[in-house]
Amino acid sequence: MLTDPELLSALPVAVLVTQQGVIRIANEASVTLLEADGPEQLMGRPPADFVHTIDKLRSSNRIHQASEPEQAGQANKPSEFRIRTCKGNLKMVLISTVAIALDGAPALLMCGMDMTHQNEIQEQLRESEQTFRRLFESMQDVYYRTNAQGVVQHVGPGVRRVLGYEPHEIEGRTAESYYPQSSDRDAFKAAIMEHGEVSDFPGQMVRKDGTIIDISISSHALFDHNGNFAGVEGIYRDVTQRKNLERELQRLATTDMLTGMANRRAFLELAEATYQRARTAGEPLTLLMLDLDHFKSINDRFGHLEGDRVLVEFARTIKTHLRASDTVGRLGGEEFGLLLPLTTPAEGADVAARILDAIRALELTDGTGHSYRITTSMGLGALHLSDRSLRDLLDRADQALYLAKHRGRDQLAMIDSGGPCGTPLTETPH
Repeated sequence: MLTDPELLSALPVAVLVTQQGVIRIANEASVTLLEADGPEQLMGRPPADFVHTIDKLRSSNRIHQASEPEQAGQANKPSEFRIRTCKGNLKMVLISTVAIALDGAPALLMCGMDMTHQNEIQEQLRESEQTFRRLFESMQDVYYRTNAQGVVQHVGPGVRRVLGYEPHEIEGRTAESYYPQSSDRDAFKAAIMEHGEVSDFPGQMVRKDGTIIDISISSHALFDHNGNFAGVEGIYRDVTQRKNLERELQRLATTDMLTGMANRRAFLELAEATYQRARTAGEPLTLLMLDLDHFKSINDRFGHLEGDRVLVEFARTIKTHLRASDTVGRLGGEEFGLLLPLTTPAEGADVAARILDAIRALELTDGTGHSYRITTSMGLGALHLSDRSLRDLLDRADQALYLAKHRGRDQLAMIDSGGPCGTPLTETPH
């Protein structure tokens, strides 16, 4: 029987049985819940004594509803109520009520479960969720998750700032759709598959307005319960400003500010890499060394500002005769280097001849309106199988330049690495 004292005492939930509006039976769990000194402190009292004022009307209505004859034996839907314990403490209790018979007369059985602690946890969770949501909404990084096919399943609101899209415009499309170069996405996928994760991985994406931005990706691979690749999850951020600064710093570190050419350090680094590729592939490589004739007299006669203008015009003229694969650099003062990959000595001599003619054709005007012309001396060195390093090629071109100047300037000279030092193979005189 439901009202058996031993059975009620064994129940882990609080149980009260009321009859004629007052408590007739209270088990141990209800004594604990209501913080009473014992069951006798509860007997004869109406349950409303323990209901908080805010919930008294709602509690009364539910008791009345449960007492209706048609509700006999049917528990009403559990609902939370605020109660005051015998010690005055406030608790939140989940209560369900069912009509029963006690000693042949109508009664109500009330079951209560303390939800105070659970509600505190729920409130903490709600607060945590709200805090997380605020951070998620305001974060500069873009959270994303794709499936194994690369289709975006979820993307954070940061995508509005980074790419200019609403999240729903991204979700359902492949991540590759936003890469300007498929090679970037391929490199990212290869790194993820090899290492399982990447950090600060470089790449580029296209904004909604068509602008290409630099991004940094930190992500990890996802796997299903069978260990199969299931997608990628991570974040990416817009690092365009940082990359532009890095590129500008790189440009400043490797560029001669006056002529816009590579500076000495950058030229020699490029020359070393080109030299090694040519040796490995057995390809021809030609190096031209150029020196502006009588440059000191130009500075002495017209001043350093005019001398700088001459160097700028000299550099501009050289550049007009170069291919995209060629490298030109200012090695110091009025001396320049020109590296010609996949170029035989004869082809290099043709390039030199065109540059010599173009420099001779330059007509410059000083600050007073007087015109003057300039010339250059050039030395040509070609890669030989006997070369031990780039230094051999540089020395050969430098020796040829010295020979051209010794022979009267305004010409090209070439040194044969197999012959005596200073033996000209070719000269292109004025």
